Amino acid sequence: MKASETKATLSFSNGGDNVDLPIYKGTLGPDVIDIRKLYAQTGMFTYDPGFMSTASCQSTITYIDGDKGELLYRGYPIEQLATNCDFLETCHLLLYGDLPDQPKKDEFTKLVTNHTMVNEQMQFFLRGFRRDAHPMAIMTGLVGALSAFYHDSTDINNPKHREIAAIRLIAKMPTLVAMAYKYTIGQPYMYPRNDLSYAGNFLHMMFATPCEEYKVSPVLERALDRIFILHADHEQNASTSTVRLCGSSGTNPFAAIAAGVACLWGPAHGGANEAALNMLYDIQKAGGVEKIGEFIKQVKDKNSNVKLMGFGHRVYKNYDPRAKLMQETCKEVLGELGLENDPLFKLAMALEKIALEDEYFVSRKLYPNVDFYSGIVQRAIGIPVPLFTAVFALARTVGWIAQLNEMIGDPEYKIGRPRQLFEGSVQRDVKPIASR
Repeated sequence: MKASETKATLSFSNGGDNVDLPIYKGTLGPDVIDIRKLYAQTGMFTYDPGFMSTASCQSTITYIDGDKGELLYRGYPIEQLATNCDFLETCHLLLYGDLPDQPKKDEFTKLVTNHTMVNEQMQFFLRGFRRDAHPMAIMTGLVGALSAFYHDSTDINNPKHREIAAIRLIAKMPTLVAMAYKYTIGQPYMYPRNDLSYAGNFLHMMFATPCEEYKVSPVLERALDRIFILHADHEQNASTSTVRLCGSSGTNPFAAIAAGVACLWGPAHGGANEAALNMLYDIQKAGGVEKIGEFIKQVKDKNSNVKLMGFGHRVYKNYDPRAKLMQETCKEVLGELGLENDPLFKLAMALEKIALEDEYFVSRKLYPNVDFYSGIVQRAIGIPVPLFTAVFALARTVGWIAQLNEMIGDPEYKIGRPRQLFEGSVQRDVKPIASR
């Protein structure tokens, strides 16, 4: 990280001394003002709720240009990765910094494949949950519990430990998600199949039963693989920042990822695709396509609490590039399954058309986002709505691990410790109870 020759000068209207602050230039994106010595020099902190204007770290992994609608993993556009690569190639890219050649891909695929099984004791751990527990409640427990089963790789400061923990997490997450699903519906767990692809194996563990053969559909396999690629990383979002903050204390990788899973559960983050589909269900119950006009009126009404879920994005002020790719996949999946005329999907497409044409939404840049389409695709595949966020966590695990590894390897990293603007009571004395 090299400082620019230009400096930012902070001046005070009360006549206090000016403060010069270093400026750093990234390879892409806005310049960054270094405020690390601000408190020592001025006795003041900065105030930035939600960290909207704060760079919490330096990173080489993912870059987003929200205005242009660009997403790059290690410099590669998401469109090219989703079209020309599979998920495990993308995992290799995020973890090691480059796309693998064929021998490296084969080696990495074999490594992940050989770690897909989980300790049999995990089955007994699962039985402690109620059958109707939300899958994300189960997943936070299961992922956290991995550190109890694989305590030979929990030293976050050991690069080899971090690498084997990364492989174990990427390999075992599909197994855990499928186990959580099978448990909630009372079906027997299906063991991983090493002869199947990463996405194909997940579909098999989810939908196969011991009583008959299950054939993986290549179209659904590709669709799921694309969902995984599109959700693999997304810069310093809430769950990634949570993983970094949690990991900054020196806790083990499994605990840090469990913290990310818990953060992702929120409806404003990973739960957005679940919220989007639940919104469609609500419109369907109210009367379907005929009631869209009424629903749109409520969305536009400032006094109404009705929100348009699955549209717009905190970062993207243009069409989310992942949404365009997911839209193509959505049409392929609906065509493969003969669901083009399914009432819910017709409703979704009608809502999409309005949002892309209505001046109210266009002017506010409320384009359909990746959550809108991925929810539709997952439902079509047969994944139940409460499991959507768990599938998201499965895909995002590699991004979390890559970001965590990067942070631990950064010589400037410190335990996270945000400051505050305190507006509570000044110091006061405790009175005896009789005098209060």
